[in-house]
Amino acid sequence: MNRLRTLYPEIEPFDSGRLDVGDGHRIYWERAGTRGGKPAVFLHGGPGGGISPKHRRLFDPQKYDVMLFDQRGCGKSTPHAGLEANTTWHLVADIERLREMMGVDKWQVFGGSWGSTLALAYAQTHPACVSELILRGVYTLTRAELDWYYQFGVSEMFPDKWERFVAPIPEAERGDLLGAYRRRLTSGDRAVQLEAAKAWSLWEGETITLLPDASLSEAFGEDDFAIAFARIENHYFVHGAWLEEGQLLRDAVKLRGIPGVIIHGRYDMPCPLRVAWELHKAWPEAEFHLIEGAGHAFSEPGILDRLIRATDQFVDR
Repeated sequence: MNRLRTLYPEIEPFDSGRLDVGDGHRIYWERAGTRGGKPAVFLHGGPGGGISPKHRRLFDPQKYDVMLFDQRGCGKSTPHAGLEANTTWHLVADIERLREMMGVDKWQVFGGSWGSTLALAYAQTHPACVSELILRGVYTLTRAELDWYYQFGVSEMFPDKWERFVAPIPEAERGDLLGAYRRRLTSGDRAVQLEAAKAWSLWEGETITLLPDASLSEAFGEDDFAIAFARIENHYFVHGAWLEEGQLLRDAVKLRGIPGVIIHGRYDMPCPLRVAWELHKAWPEAEFHLIEGAGHAFSEPGILDRLIRATDQFVDR
């Protein structure tokens, strides 16, 4: 019986800094592993999340040279929770700036959840710059996907947690929860923002794993994280991530010739499995791994095992 692959040992970045990308934004970046190793870029989730030391450990530090960065408004990037000049296409341009700064022609692109959305947008815009794609928890940000998680669908699976999610919103506004949250998350009243942000973030933190994980609930409920996560995520979702409806699946033909791996949990609540399955059919070069007994989070054993096997399998290509 195969043993599950676990995270590589903890390592510190060998370089880091903040890149001025214009529009008042400075993005925090770091490189980990071995300088001159196989180049890769890690795209975190959210939008509005951020990188963590665990993300470095998805790659063999002896063989990879990994760029990780906090997307606009997230983590150590500034301005914190900033929404101006913060769109999918700004982020795609930021990724290209980082590639050029790193001095590589191609790199592996690794993205999970919203990171998979961004990875697809980047790869379809710059296919010649992508050596491989590793995608986890595929999300293409269609109206159906948004409604499933923020209007009706997952609400039926978690009625107790759904009640807490809708609690800050009066009954009369619940027909458009994205819009109702938008008004509160952009309020000039910090207390109103924070109440909405915590409800929004905890809804996600408590529904992304198959079994409850108290550490995720605690992390998603931290004030500064919740403000950035909720404001930026809602900002992107209200605007459909500045994508045409169905664009990322429609343009999957642009991925032809790029090797890749798609990893998706059977019981992924935020990101319906159907979308990953459709991407698999549209992009036959990619391996597809359906993880039974798993939800959405990268830390779930079956998903983590496959992610590390994926980075290992591409390391010498």
